[in-house]
Amino acid sequence: MKRAIPFFLLSLAFLLSIAAEKPLAVLAHPQSAASTSTPAAFLGRWDLTLKAPDRQYPSWLELTLENDELKARMTGRWGNARALPKVTLVEGKLTFVSPKEEEARSDDMVFQGTLSGGRLAGTTTGPDGAIWQWTGQRAPSLDRKREPRWGRPVTLFNGKDLSGWHMDSAKGTPPWTVENGTLVSPGHGPELINDTKFEDFKLHVEFNCGADANSGVYLRGRYEVQIEDDSIQEPPSHHMGGIYGFLAPSPELPRKPGEWQTYDITLVGRTVTVVQNGTTIIDHKEIPGLTGGALDSHEELPGPIYLQGSEKGHVAFRQIVITPAVE
Repeated sequence: MKRAIPFFLLSLAFLLSIAAEKPLAVLAHPQSAASTSTPAAFLGRWDLTLKAPDRQYPSWLELTLENDELKARMTGRWGNARALPKVTLVEGKLTFVSPKEEEARSDDMVFQGTLSGGRLAGTTTGPDGAIWQWTGQRAPSLDRKREPRWGRPVTLFNGKDLSGWHMDSAKGTPPWTVENGTLVSPGHGPELINDTKFEDFKLHVEFNCGADANSGVYLRGRYEVQIEDDSIQEPPSHHMGGIYGFLAPSPELPRKPGEWQTYDITLVGRTVTVVQNGTTIIDHKEIPGLTGGALDSHEELPGPIYLQGSEKGHVAFRQIVITPAVE
């Protein structure tokens, strides 16, 4: 006959089991209420998504600590990454100010948010005066453990029509055209986005940038390699071959408006190499985050090649060949 276990012993065993499990729960959720009110919990790079009433805008934020003072730089919906004039953390509430992005705007966007479960979330006031929600997740490192193995080259532009591409309908007309085997941007028109998404790759592009024109090639739809003949007065990272707002070409080659040129671009994780006309101008440099005009803020995912619809002037493309990495 089995002897019954006294109730108080069962209760004691239950309490001991809870006590034993509690440290595991703390380890599984290391961010306590206290830690989310200190700057250390917020430091690093964040991929943001701004949720406007009509659509979502990708954005990017980097928080650092300099001489015990919180600093921030941000890529807004468009434009380049830049230092923010104000960022504070008071009782767990993060506040940062993004200067106006358009001449029509008379006010700045003030962001407020908190950290919970490893994610940022908060509100800002959009240009339309409406309250926008925004969220942030930590940007992935995109470190690669081994060298890529390259697959077969794939021709993205057939020289005849826009097969395999689609235009960003949000910007409407005028459309891209194919003329005498070349792909011609309309000038201040829609973006042209490839239908296939890629992760790591080597990309060969032949382009002709007209005088005073401005366009770009977006890698994974998130990082712009600049094509321009109108930004000589702007910072070096805005010049031909730069990763817009982040990496400047070095050496910077002479401008050749109206002439055919080449880019050979290798992107592995965050590491990019850009070769212009046979000269390496960016050599195995890290891209910190999104450039303005990115299609989304999901840096962990593959993305398409897209051609900027030219802020002004005309840019033509012909050979566009990608060699993807394979498993």
